[in-house]
Amino acid sequence: MISEDLDLQQLTAELKQTLGPGEPVGYLRGKALMRDVLVHMKGFSELEAEELVDTLELRGFLRFLGDPSERSVADAHWDITPHA
Repeated sequence: MISEDLDLQQLTAELKQTLGPGEPVGYLRGKALMRDVLVHMKGFSELEAEELVDTLELRGFLRFLGDPSERSVADAHWDITPHA
């Protein structure tokens, strides 16, 4: 269960710092990488981390810069913005 007290802005900043420049790339690969980082960095379960990545995307902290439905732009980068 994800705590409602979780600071999504801080979590996004930590995720951005951990991933470094140029990462993540690709829609599904990027989501999986961010999920795995949250599992290892914060100890969330895979399900919790996946839900967190979805929540961060819905709230604008994470934004995919391509179109996951088109292969030519499916390898685009993610914008990780702790100030959403």
